[in-house]
Amino acid sequence: MTSLADKERLPREIVAMRVAKELPDGSYVNLGIGIPTLVSSFVPEGRAVFYHSESGILNCGPVVDLGDEEQEDIDLINAGGQYLQSIGGMSFFDSAEAFAMIRGGHVDVTVLGSHQVSAKGDLANWMLPQRGVGNVGGAMDLATGARVIVAMEHIDRNGQPKIVEECTFPLTGKGCVYLIVTDLAVIECDGQGLTLKEIAPGWTPEEVQQLTGAKLTISPDVGEFEL
Repeated sequence: MTSLADKERLPREIVAMRVAKELPDGSYVNLGIGIPTLVSSFVPEGRAVFYHSESGILNCGPVVDLGDEEQEDIDLINAGGQYLQSIGGMSFFDSAEAFAMIRGGHVDVTVLGSHQVSAKGDLANWMLPQRGVGNVGGAMDLATGARVIVAMEHIDRNGQPKIVEECTFPLTGKGCVYLIVTDLAVIECDGQGLTLKEIAPGWTPEEVQQLTGAKLTISPDVGEFEL
């Protein structure tokens, strides 16, 4: 595992680009902290996506380019504290209404990072027990009120799999993840198991399996990432 853990994997931007392809036209989408915040910069041209934030924003633009101080508005930030571009038709409201939208099923898709995802699609993304700190934030509501795509690194900084048979970290939601996109693979979750659909260039399904802590079913038409 050590040698494979050192092998080159896809950059975060490619993971975000692959996730963006999954967002339906006209959908309402919530983006979590980390890789998910990058997704808004890669939505295919001609596709309309309405972004939602627990802080009380609907229909905001993508992340402001680094160094573009003219567009930096402290009142317009995403879950990761990054500045967002303003666009026509934006709406602002209080956090209670934002959470009511999630709990009422009005957010179609959420893209979240995670510490662990289980073979059954369980999500554990709010606490690292070894650090003893965590904040569930809006993830608990999103895991219940929206379809969940997880965007994350395939292994942690210690080389341990983040896709596991059973989560050992505190759960955010059970059986809520339907798609995992990592820097190595695209994996579908159907509640019963995991199917490997796409792999990073230069990798084999067998190598991806070695860095995965749960059994993968390899799709008959598995191929490289489709962007």
